[in-house]
Amino acid sequence: MARSTAKRSSVRPKAQPSSGRRPRRPRVTPTAVNRPIERAKRKFLRAFPGGFRDETYLDWERDYKWSASQRWQDHLSEPQFRRLIVARQFDEIARLASAIESRTNLLFSFEKMALRDAIHSAAGAQTFATALFDFLHGKESLEIRFASWVAALDRLPRRQTRVLTWPVTTVFGFIAQPDEHFFFKPTVTREAFRRCGIPFDYESRPSWPVYRKLLQSVRAVRSSIASMRPRDMIDMQSFLWVQGSEEYPD
Repeated sequence: MARSTAKRSSVRPKAQPSSGRRPRRPRVTPTAVNRPIERAKRKFLRAFPGGFRDETYLDWERDYKWSASQRWQDHLSEPQFRRLIVARQFDEIARLASAIESRTNLLFSFEKMALRDAIHSAAGAQTFATALFDFLHGKESLEIRFASWVAALDRLPRRQTRVLTWPVTTVFGFIAQPDEHFFFKPTVTREAFRRCGIPFDYESRPSWPVYRKLLQSVRAVRSSIASMRPRDMIDMQSFLWVQGSEEYPD
């Protein structure tokens, strides 16, 4: 085929006249301020200006809870707990668990007494010890383990005060595994969630659906205060305690 001898035009298209306006930049929507959380953070920092590393915070709120957790690891770590279960030393497990908790102020005196009464008998100690081991170290899902733990507490003998309360149900998981479990004082924690703008449906009888929602709500608050660098559920329980307790007025 014959080559075309036509030359390409060297004339460039004329530029369009400028309107004199600069191109619009995409609008950036500012991050919404979570006002309830900001108020909660300010309240905590008024009490403890150094946050979760404040010396007074450590003295008043964290150290005794952390010490209880360390004593648990010294005496009832998973291998030690398992050996005691195999040896059927249920009384010793119940004694150790109760003694470690008793050195904290987490449970009310009537709850401590109800627990001691419930695990005083050999049958009560066995029910308590085996159910607690399965709750902390069992292979099933947390849902199944928690539900079984609740059922076991409900079976424990009682004299006057019932053992199955939210504080008793949650205190041992909190002490033994503070990275995972939260200690639930219903009145204070519910008020704290309200102040933080977190909806929370509560039932007085311990159950898995409520505990699952509790953990989700605590994690939501933890995400919102991540800049304060909370270490574990001890810090989160303490943060929420400051929000809801009359010990820390606004």
